[in-house]
Amino acid sequence: MFNLEGKEGEKKPRKRACDGLRTRLKECLILSDCVQKDDKTPKECLNLKNDPSVPHECLLLRNAFYDCKRSIIDMRARFRGRKGD
Repeated sequence: MFNLEGKEGEKKPRKRACDGLRTRLKECLILSDCVQKDDKTPKECLNLKNDPSVPHECLLLRNAFYDCKRSIIDMRARFRGRKGD
């Protein structure tokens, strides 16, 4: 069996699929005016499509994250690799 514990008994974090895009999307939403000024949750801000307080970059990251998650179940991705990772 594999040992997931480090030198000091700490567990190594497992890398999840599309983790880089997920982290960047979270940071983008938390720093947006929608969360900062309007006191909404990041999930509520993601559901707003034409709100000017959500930056265009966050919407692009949302689409890239969706494509990455969708490519996990795509059988052709076994040969081509996941999108966005």
